[in-house]
Amino acid sequence: MADLPIIQLRRIEANVIKPIYEEMVATFGETAAREVLDRAIRRNAIEHGQGLAEREEGPADLAAFARLLPNWQKEDALKIDVLEESAERFDFNVVRCRYAEMYRDMGLGEIGHLLSCNRDGAFCEGFNADIKLERGQTIMGGASHCDFRYSVAEDEG
Repeated sequence: MADLPIIQLRRIEANVIKPIYEEMVATFGETAAREVLDRAIRRNAIEHGQGLAEREEGPADLAAFARLLPNWQKEDALKIDVLEESAERFDFNVVRCRYAEMYRDMGLGEIGHLLSCNRDGAFCEGFNADIKLERGQTIMGGASHCDFRYSVAEDEG
């Protein structure tokens, strides 16, 4: 499944998660089910970031991180406008998100942020803990675009 476009992987995962999530809601309630799902997916995203960082031939820096973005864009999954790309910053807006569209179509729009959006910061944590994500809005949350603002944490030495 390593060659599978990420949007297709997320669709497969969502098809498996949906009945499990529905059963967790029925058994434990919506709040507890969302908390469990959030923790599990964040942990998975950290592990994914760590795995990709370990495969980097050079440093797992912001430039290497930026080179990974096309993996999430395959099959026209994300339409982005890059605003700044440097050694210290990688800023872009997502102006179309087929992930959000897919989750809504699957009846999972209310947890789409748990299935995808919340992975982004956790992925950074695993890839390189010095890379920080600031994001004030998402398409999944109803905004016109997602504002991704990645930066490298300053050394506190």
